[in-house]
Amino acid sequence: MHFIFDTFFYSPLYNGLVWFINIMPWHSVALAVIFFTCIIKVILFPLSQKSVKTQFEMKKIEPDINEIKIKYKDDKKAQAEKTMALYKERGINPFSGVLLMIIQFPVLIALYYVFLKGGLPNIDHDTIYSFTKIPDIINMNLFGVSVGDKSIVFALLAAISQFFQMQITVPKTPKKDKQNDPKTPSFKDELAKSMSMQMKYVMPIIIFFIAKSFPVVVSLYLVTSSLFAIGQELYVRKQSKIKAGEVITIK
Repeated sequence: MHFIFDTFFYSPLYNGLVWFINIMPWHSVALAVIFFTCIIKVILFPLSQKSVKTQFEMKKIEPDINEIKIKYKDDKKAQAEKTMALYKERGINPFSGVLLMIIQFPVLIALYYVFLKGGLPNIDHDTIYSFTKIPDIINMNLFGVSVGDKSIVFALLAAISQFFQMQITVPKTPKKDKQNDPKTPSFKDELAKSMSMQMKYVMPIIIFFIAKSFPVVVSLYLVTSSLFAIGQELYVRKQSKIKAGEVITIK
């Protein structure tokens, strides 16, 4: 497992960072991390775009899912089979976002490991590829803070960017029409509302405590990722002619 991590994640990321540091203005590690994060996000864009579209499609078929759950409430097996059949009929893969998370998590760990292992600013010659050019200067400073150190300020920026990402990307829970639907909200409705609230308000807090325990480069990665995700969400909505809170057929 360690060999796989080093070969496919740590070594490529480390050499990529060193290469980018060499071409960045002032040989800035911070700029290299930001640029490198953008490159990763662009590479993963087809997967993440599909994941966003899947969320819109799943929101659209919620009434059909609810009908299945009501019709087969006493037969969980039939309920699952009919639900999967509906996904297949609509061409929806409910697990499309899982692969994206699986890929990104080792990248984040590898980025942290670069600084934990002391690969920067000192170059780890055992990991560097023969064709990777080593910069003469490695600038670790960003606004007077070393990107290899921890920072509450940058952790707060990561939390704020995550907050705005959640506000834009997490769909709003529709309010019940008490006049036309006076029924007491079901456990499912309350759970969905609770999960939505946690994603929007609890997740940024979790991100803050995680980011403040790691070097600034992790915060930079999280901030850049959140900003990229916001831009991607707005792009997909524009391409699919979707407005906030509106669900239509995605082409």
